[in-house]
Amino acid sequence: MVENGQRDVIDIAYENPDQRHTGLEVLSFDALRSRLKRSVTRRPSRLDFHQLLLVRGGEATAMVDFVTHPCTRGTLLHLRPGQVQRLPHDADGRPADLDAVLLLFTAGFPPPLPATRSVLDGFGPVAWHLSPEDLAAFDRTTTELAAEYATLRTAHATAELTGALLRQLLGALLIRIARLPDPDPDSDTDPAPRTDPGAELLLAFRRELERSFTSTRSVEDYAARLGYSPRTLSRACLAATGRTAKQLVDARVALQAQRLLAHTDLPVATIGRTLGFTEPTNFGKFFTRETGQPPGAFRRTQR
Repeated sequence: MVENGQRDVIDIAYENPDQRHTGLEVLSFDALRSRLKRSVTRRPSRLDFHQLLLVRGGEATAMVDFVTHPCTRGTLLHLRPGQVQRLPHDADGRPADLDAVLLLFTAGFPPPLPATRSVLDGFGPVAWHLSPEDLAAFDRTTTELAAEYATLRTAHATAELTGALLRQLLGALLIRIARLPDPDPDSDTDPAPRTDPGAELLLAFRRELERSFTSTRSVEDYAARLGYSPRTLSRACLAATGRTAKQLVDARVALQAQRLLAHTDLPVATIGRTLGFTEPTNFGKFFTRETGQPPGAFRRTQR
């Protein structure tokens, strides 16, 4: 990991200190905690890579994009590039004492499997609490990944084959995640069910939303870009997430506003303009409606 400090959030780029040319690192939570500076472990961080955390024991609380997640035995967390997290911590805000394994990997490392696209595309759930059977299966897979990863230090002659095996093992683990039941049927981040004919439309909409949410909040604009009517687009969103296309657009803009308010010193009016609001009062009304707090009050609660 390479840390690039800002005032409140730490940007962390992928860098494997053990295997410089390997897009996957397997390590314990203790190893990560000892590697990072104390100031980093206590501050929010934003990653440019994927992070999977499987908790085998202990208790803690993690934060991902302003949502807290309890971490106990059987918790599985998946952070995607661009999401802001606070590492699992105890009630006093100190880094937690967890028995947990971490998989850190670049977006290009997993094998290109259609079954794992919904897991990696950035719109799936963040947290699951695994059943004992699922925990045992994930524990076996991560243990095998850790064992193969360890051989890279010594088996230089077979490193290419071991790298290929690591990709396939990671692919198998991601397929296991794709098979997990939705941890929250009402979650607006859950992708469409795989049997839903609107799944491809929803995924295309989510991707276009990521590209364009700072320039337009118009459902008509998104529908036209995708070649569908606004009604068809909203129906697909409702069927998959329980929210209209407009509600999903507004939620994405509000999340970005929260990130900028919490993790930068930009004036509120500047943040509003960045997100396409020409008048500060309109941004204030929008943010209050979406989050229940005015922008200034939200910023104060995050400092």
